Amino acid sequence: MRKLVTIAVLLWSTIASAQDRTITVASTTSTEQSGLFGHLLPLFSKAEGIGVKVVAVGTGQALDIGRRGDADVVFVHDRPAEDRFMSEGQGVKRFDVMYNDFVLIGPKSDPAQISGSKDVAEALRKIATAKAPFISRGDKSGTHAAELRLWKEAGVDLSAGKDIWYREIGQGMGPALNMASSSNAYLLSDRGTWLSFKNRGELAILTEGDKRLFNQYGVMLVNPAKHPNVKAKEGQAFIDWLVSPQGQQAIAGYKVGGEQLFFPNAPN
Repeated sequence: MRKLVTIAVLLWSTIASAQDRTITVASTTSTEQSGLFGHLLPLFSKAEGIGVKVVAVGTGQALDIGRRGDADVVFVHDRPAEDRFMSEGQGVKRFDVMYNDFVLIGPKSDPAQISGSKDVAEALRKIATAKAPFISRGDKSGTHAAELRLWKEAGVDLSAGKDIWYREIGQGMGPALNMASSSNAYLLSDRGTWLSFKNRGELAILTEGDKRLFNQYGVMLVNPAKHPNVKAKEGQAFIDWLVSPQGQQAIAGYKVGGEQLFFPNAPN
């Protein structure tokens, strides 16, 4: 009996130790749906012996998860929202990790005639003038926030077009792309998720290359002073690995169809 109890205690200690070496990362859907995490996390876990549980939601939701202390690390892409998070004292320090860009996707028939344009504001004005179907994530994600900023720069009042030609779906990038594909609609996507997307139908990239489409990703440790349950040591180890030469090389090495999806730019 004593032997069985000893074995049970040892087993429980092993399980508890393994759980202590697992962190929760709240992140944007693009890092998950692009396949990047599927590439990075096994490399990190092998190097550091730490498991990672990912909660993939829109950036706004990911930051709210961090505010509740329900994640150890947030890895997102909406700089104004990240700066608010830091100014609230919710994060310890923010690090640039990588970037890619947004692209304006639409049907090859291109009823708004935006193909080849590098001026994203002009392209959006043409879509609004043509009242061409546009799918918005509408989920307070980094992509949604970027889209709303671009509509504002284009001088387009979306209130008149809602539920007519402009449709907010309150879902992630994958479902938004699927809906645009099935309805031959326009939408804004991060390039990484687009390159990984298989159900393209008649969709294609129509507008790209505008500097306003730049898409920076940042990572922050949730502040353990506010949330004592945060696994600060393990969370910081994940951040340190991401911005290290090894992590940056792993990000650069992730490709789909021979095309690089994300470009590392952590400070030296």
